[in-house]
Amino acid sequence: MEEALSGIETSPEVCGGEPRVAGTRIPVWLLVQARRLGTNEAEILRAYPSLRAEDLTSAWAYYRDHREEIERQIRDNEAA
Repeated sequence: MEEALSGIETSPEVCGGEPRVAGTRIPVWLLVQARRLGTNEAEILRAYPSLRAEDLTSAWAYYRDHREEIERQIRDNEAA
């Protein structure tokens, strides 16, 4: 499991092992795709009340560091 300190965790038994916000079932790719489609942070936080602004900061940082992985997950989920 990835360190929860970063705010992002992975485990094979949750969300198919996709990186997600720690303590949730909200994958990073979903948040990145929402932002890409024009949803701003305030709207994301309203849609997912369990998230905090810090969680979004962690998701954006994870995306910056793992862009290819997240882009592949977005493509895979769009094709499904």
